[in-house]
Amino acid sequence: MTYVVTESCIRCRYTDCVEVCPVDCFHVGPNFLVIDPDECIDCSLCEPECPVNAIYAEDDLPEDQQKFLELNAELSAEWPVITEQKPHFEDAKDWEEIKDKFEHLER
Repeated sequence: MTYVVTESCIRCRYTDCVEVCPVDCFHVGPNFLVIDPDECIDCSLCEPECPVNAIYAEDDLPEDQQKFLELNAELSAEWPVITEQKPHFEDAKDWEEIKDKFEHLER
């Protein structure tokens, strides 16, 4: 099983989760993070660190977020690994409560 970064991360991209990951399975894109499912060891350390609750265990993934399982796998093959916390976007707080942000995902 893997953990999955979902829509809530788009345009927020908090990186608290990468600091606790023991296997460096997070990858960073322009405005989103993903988890490499082949590297994730299902330790669950990242899930409680996310301030916008964007990380789910694969088995707990909400129905409307299922597409993010495949998207995490796809983009983790393209984007670089991130291992250190970085400042979040200046307007991240403005995006925290916004739903349906998929159209804002930058690849």
